[in-house]
Amino acid sequence: MEIRMLKYFLTVAEEQNITQAAKKLHITQPTLSRQIRDFEESLQMTLFVRQNKKLYLTESGLFLKKRAEEILTLNEKTEQELANYQQTILNGQISIGCVEAESSHFLAEMLEEMIADHPQVTFTIFSGTSNDIIEKLDKGLLDMAVLIEPAPIEKYHKLILPEKEIWGLLVSTEHFLTHRETVSAEDVLGMPLICSSRKEVRTMFCSWGGFDEEALTIIGKYNLIFNVISLVENKVGAAIAIKGAVAERKNKIKFLPFVPEMTTNCVLVWKKEGILSATVRTFIKKIEHALKA
Repeated sequence: MEIRMLKYFLTVAEEQNITQAAKKLHITQPTLSRQIRDFEESLQMTLFVRQNKKLYLTESGLFLKKRAEEILTLNEKTEQELANYQQTILNGQISIGCVEAESSHFLAEMLEEMIADHPQVTFTIFSGTSNDIIEKLDKGLLDMAVLIEPAPIEKYHKLILPEKEIWGLLVSTEHFLTHRETVSAEDVLGMPLICSSRKEVRTMFCSWGGFDEEALTIIGKYNLIFNVISLVENKVGAAIAIKGAVAERKNKIKFLPFVPEMTTNCVLVWKKEGILSATVRTFIKKIEHALKA
């Protein structure tokens, strides 16, 4: 006796009409009629009689209705208890790739909450370039990743994280622009620049400034901003970067945001075709809930 058939039976008993019951169950009327007929045949008893265009339960039907309600209540209670039990014993590891960004603070808060709720869960964070992180994500070495747009993420599920990433120019405190609070497109023309090695970022920057990349004086490229801070300090060049990647640095540098403002989203991504553990799925649901709050 299938749970599905008991649900069909109880819905017909409640609606007293096959057509209305079928609509409620989101199946066709002929399908439901056939299912009820086959159900009666398998039980070798008549469950309904038709009177005045309505279906009424027979004595056997009344008996089954009481038992069906008990069975479905027990089934629902069992499913809920199993879900609660699974919640209490979540364990395993969450592996996350993360770029240097403002949104890393949000990720840290979510991990703190996850560990508090499920003490047996552990995590591994891999820091690197977007290209390195995406490669590991594709190979299944990471469960998810925090990336900065623009990025090639069409083949992933994504959640947009709350903090916008602000782009600007990282200069030495002895740079001739250090007295300024912002930088315009005109300011960077002719200036020695150190840019991201990612083509998408350079394209976005050129679109912001309205100039061709060939018109810029790009003296070097980097994958991690940490590697070029000393070059900026020594006035070798000014680096195009996001505020979140340098906000905690105590070096002799200053971050000047671009005007007009140039911002991008930070996103949490995971493979569309990937198989996620219960622990990772729970963590993603926790983040989804936090973003909707």
